[in-house]
Amino acid sequence: MQKVELQLTLPNQLTLLRVLLTPVFVFLIISPSPLNKQLSLIVFVIAALTDWYDGWVARKFGNMSYWGKFLDPLADKILSSAALLVYVYLDLVDAWMVWVVIVRDFLITGLRLYAEYLDQPIVTSRSAQAKTFGQFVVIYYILILYVGKSVPGIYAEWGTTIDALMHPEVLFGMMLLITLSNVGTAIAYLFDNRKFIWELYGRFRTDKS
Repeated sequence: MQKVELQLTLPNQLTLLRVLLTPVFVFLIISPSPLNKQLSLIVFVIAALTDWYDGWVARKFGNMSYWGKFLDPLADKILSSAALLVYVYLDLVDAWMVWVVIVRDFLITGLRLYAEYLDQPIVTSRSAQAKTFGQFVVIYYILILYVGKSVPGIYAEWGTTIDALMHPEVLFGMMLLITLSNVGTAIAYLFDNRKFIWELYGRFRTDKS
């Protein structure tokens, strides 16, 4: 097992910043103020950029740490899950699909983090990377259009187009694709790592007895 130590390096500080910005984003986007809604887009983009920047800093300056390996993927899931839950609150997407995505994300992330803790890292598959990319594309798609509706000048000129792009059937179809890809990659993860999971199950049974 690897020892996980709290190290407040610059990459880890950026990761923590992403976590702290998440409730700020939520507060702003659900606010009735159009200005706050517009600010929520800026906050979300800044939070998302910290994910790229902390990884770049860690690789460039050799500031990789076990704490960073644990916290970074959790911070990503917290940010994306918060955005999806906000969309449920705003009645933009169906709750059941969002909960499938969230449960899948935290289940697989937890498995990967525990594997990392045991020094048996699980490599992220290309399909899982594509799933994550697609998920954030949908999150940005909804966020940009929703915020665009709060800008009078933009909505006055492009309102019909925005409403068409945000039609419930369009959003349902996009979220359904994301949900199915989450389920598919989760099944693939569990199948590809079935030996490791079986070992964990055996260890759990031994510990209980």
